[in-house]
Amino acid sequence: MPEETRIGSEYWVHLSVWGDLSVSCVSDSLQDTIDYVLLNRIVEEEMAIPAKLLEHVAYRILQRIKREEPKVQRVQVEVIKVCPPINGDVQTVSITLEE
Repeated sequence: MPEETRIGSEYWVHLSVWGDLSVSCVSDSLQDTIDYVLLNRIVEEEMAIPAKLLEHVAYRILQRIKREEPKVQRVQVEVIKVCPPINGDVQTVSITLEE
């Protein structure tokens, strides 16, 4: 809704990633594992870009993770909108994409 773009809304993002962590389990080296700092930055940057649909921003997050963190083999991203302005007593709405 137009007023949501002006005043903003509250969102939560749940992110799950899968990858082969066998090397980092042994090496105990940050270089050998999935970069969680990068993943967080991707989520923050993509959530800062206005979008009309939850699925659009979730797709952008998913695609950037696949491009920028090659150790990730599978991604699941859930974007949750808190207190959506819809008719009814609804606390949240969400979409989940996985690839």
